[in-house]
Amino acid sequence: MEVLIERACGLDVHKKSITACIVTPEGKEIKTFRTHTVFLLELIDWIKEHRCTHVAMESTGVFWKPIVNLLEAEQIEFLVVNAQHMKAVPGRKTDVKDAEWIADLLRHGLLKASFIPDRNQRELRELVRYRRSLIQERAREHNRIQKVLEGANIKLASVVSDIMGVSSRDMLEAMVNGETDPEKLAGFARRTMKKKKEELELALRGNMTAHQRLILKSMLTHIDFLNEQISELDMEVAKRLDPFQQDLDRLDTIPGVARRTAEQILAEIGTDIASRFPSAPHLCSWIGLVRGIMRVQVSANPPKPEKATSTSALPSLKLPIPFEDRTTTSVLSIDALQPVKADIEQLLQLLTPS
Repeated sequence: MEVLIERACGLDVHKKSITACIVTPEGKEIKTFRTHTVFLLELIDWIKEHRCTHVAMESTGVFWKPIVNLLEAEQIEFLVVNAQHMKAVPGRKTDVKDAEWIADLLRHGLLKASFIPDRNQRELRELVRYRRSLIQERAREHNRIQKVLEGANIKLASVVSDIMGVSSRDMLEAMVNGETDPEKLAGFARRTMKKKKEELELALRGNMTAHQRLILKSMLTHIDFLNEQISELDMEVAKRLDPFQQDLDRLDTIPGVARRTAEQILAEIGTDIASRFPSAPHLCSWIGLVRGIMRVQVSANPPKPEKATSTSALPSLKLPIPFEDRTTTSVLSIDALQPVKADIEQLLQLLTPS
C-alpha cells in the first residue's frame, strides 16, 4: 500500500503513560513516556528530533488534551481518532502494539480524524459545559427544596408556579428564621400573588422542624452561590463571544433559540461550520441523530440513532420544535426528539458565510 506520510508518530495514550512509535524511512522506534508535563515536553522534543510531520492518537478520555495542546503550540499536525473507527480497519495482527498500529495506519492515510476545534473554542466549550452543569445542579437543588417542603407538609408549590420566585423566596427565608404563622408568611406575597392570599395561608400551614430549617437554609445558601457562579460564567462567555455577535443574532432568528442556546451552539460546533460539516446529514451524524443501518435483516423495530460522536453536544444544542403548534418559546432538546433535516440545514445556512 502506498505510503502517504513518510514520518509519522502513533501514540497509545493512558492515564499514567504514553507509548509512542515513530516510523520513518530509516526505521521504527518505540519509546514510553510518563504523563507529567516535563515528560510530555520530552515527547514533543523527541517527535521534533525525528522530524515527524503528523502525530495520531486515540480519543481516550481527556488524556489526549495535554498532548494536543503542546502539539498545537509547536504547529505539529495531529489527528485524534475515534477508537471504534480504528478497530474497523482490517488487517491488524495480534502481536502489533497499539502505537505501532496507529503509526502504520497514519502513514497510509487510513485514519479519520475527529473534529477537534481550536484552542479558543475548546476553552469556550469547557466554560459553557461547566455552566450547564451548574444550572443542572441548581435545578436539582430546587427539587430538593420541594421535597423538604413536602416533608414539612407545606404545599407552596401547589399555589405558586416557581418556588424560587421573589415572593416565594421571601417566604422560605422567613421559614428559615423560624416564622411559622401562615398569615405572616402569606404577607410576603407580591403583585398578582396577593390575590391568592387565602390559598397561600392554607398551603403554608405545616410543621417544619429545626433540622428541616437547617437543611433549607443550606440549600438556599447553595443556590445563591450557584447563581453567583453562573453569572460569572455568563459574563466570561459573553466576553469571548463578543466578536461573533452577528452569528448570535442570526441564530436568534430561529424560533425557540434564545441567547444561551445560541451560545451553546457556537461553543459546540463553532462558526466555521461549512468547512467541518459539508451538509446537514454530516452534522446530524456527528451529534448522533442518524438512524443506524440495518446490517442483518429487516426488523419490525426501527434502528436506534447511532452513538453520537460528540455526546456533550446533545444536551447543549437545542433546536426549534418542527411542529405547527409550537410556541415562540418552545425548544426541542435533540437528546429527546428528532429534529427535522430542515432545521439542521437552517442552522448550517445561518453559520455559513455568504
